[in-house]
Amino acid sequence: MPAREPADHDPLDAILRPPLDETPEEKACRVAQEEEARRVSLAIDESIRQERVARKKMKVVRLLLLGQSESGKSTTLRQFQRLYTPSAFREERIHWHSIIQLNLIRSIHIILDALADVRPHELPSAPPSPTSSPPLGSRRLAPSMYSARNNVYGDSASASDTDSAETPSAPTLPAHLSQIRARLAPLHHVEALLVSRLVPPSEDAPFLPERPRVDTTGEVFVRPGSWKRGWRIGPFGGGGHGPVGGEERELAEEVQGVLWRCSSDLMTLWHDPTVRSILKKRKIRLEESPGFFLNELPRVTAPSYQPSDDDVLKARLKTVGVSEYRFEMEAGSESGTQWRIIDVGGSRKTWVPFFDDIDAIIFLAPISCFDQTLAEDRSVNRLEDSVLLWKAVCSNKLLARVDLVLFLNKCDILASKLGSGIRLAKYVKSFGERPNESEAVEKYFKSKFNAIHREYSPIPRKYYGFCTSVTDTTTTGGIIASVRDMVVREHLRRSKLL
Repeated sequence: MPAREPADHDPLDAILRPPLDETPEEKACRVAQEEEARRVSLAIDESIRQERVARKKMKVVRLLLLGQSESGKSTTLRQFQRLYTPSAFREERIHWHSIIQLNLIRSIHIILDALADVRPHELPSAPPSPTSSPPLGSRRLAPSMYSARNNVYGDSASASDTDSAETPSAPTLPAHLSQIRARLAPLHHVEALLVSRLVPPSEDAPFLPERPRVDTTGEVFVRPGSWKRGWRIGPFGGGGHGPVGGEERELAEEVQGVLWRCSSDLMTLWHDPTVRSILKKRKIRLEESPGFFLNELPRVTAPSYQPSDDDVLKARLKTVGVSEYRFEMEAGSESGTQWRIIDVGGSRKTWVPFFDDIDAIIFLAPISCFDQTLAEDRSVNRLEDSVLLWKAVCSNKLLARVDLVLFLNKCDILASKLGSGIRLAKYVKSFGERPNESEAVEKYFKSKFNAIHREYSPIPRKYYGFCTSVTDTTTTGGIIASVRDMVVREHLRRSKLL
């Protein structure tokens, strides 16, 4: 049997011990290497120590953005970036150019889809005789694979209605509208190009392009931040051509050229009385939807068009999943403070894990949607859904000590809707005989949401309520500055720095 090693034997000693036949030169080289390794190790330790000290000194403010889909969370985040990280906001404009183009094309396709199955009672006057214009069925364009015939603002045609459009007795559109529909066919191609470049390759299949994600309403959706990285990747996972953003710029210019060539038809289509009549009867109110640019067609379709700050804030890109945005303030009194804003992207089941260690929650409730239903569930009123979500947030015990900031959003759309004659009391019975005016409605909703906060909060806590239109840069800028000051003040108080 081999001899047993002593209990205090170090197996590394023999390996680390200098060779017995080591020359003076070899010893000097070994000692120098050990000293260098020790110096590098100490430098790394010191760097880690300084990083820890800096992290402790850094003011980190954490915000959670909550609200239903299309409530304005992403726009609020962009407002923070525009105000306090302006250089980063400007650098991202090239990305939003293509999103704005996609928004515009999708709005047009919603109109074209409405015209594709027009019904007799929707035409403003009796249709022309069949001899003057072929039946609509023979002129039908294939509906866009990325646009929705069923939308959150109007009812879709039934199968029998669609079938009747194909019969010889089907109503016909005026000849000029049928011709416009045919001339706008190139928009399908450029829309497909934009969507295919918008979605990055799948992580599961990095060498194959990921299929565009489209929800049940036909709207493209992406994970926060991933679509910007997608522009830097070639069509089969390789690098893009030229500098970063070069390929994206080329595509934006190509699409802009198509929009410019179609601009006259686009403006004719949007302002046509027959089109407006059909949209009104279908209750399709594109003006109230995010990403609406049809009133600015001459500017947005011009060859030299470049997105403005307002355009970027109005642009619509549906996001799903949870993402944390980190940025340091470049402007304002809190310059250097790191802000971490968590956007849950309309997802509800994923809120709870992010409740811990949050300084404040900004909850967005779009009060203009009192006469609309959820896109994902047409049986649920959007305002009622916002109220239920607000109750859930207020009553959650994990949030008992978190300050709440309420944005009663889309007040501009609310004013327009009330001004058009739509009465709130028809949809919200408790509003009663109050004046059907913006000021009275905003005061009513602010009182109701505040009452819910008082009743359902486990313990008394800070609460701030604002009536907003987050796409309005001037008004929202002042509100966000107030929110920033309040949140930072409370953060410093809790950290015992104030």
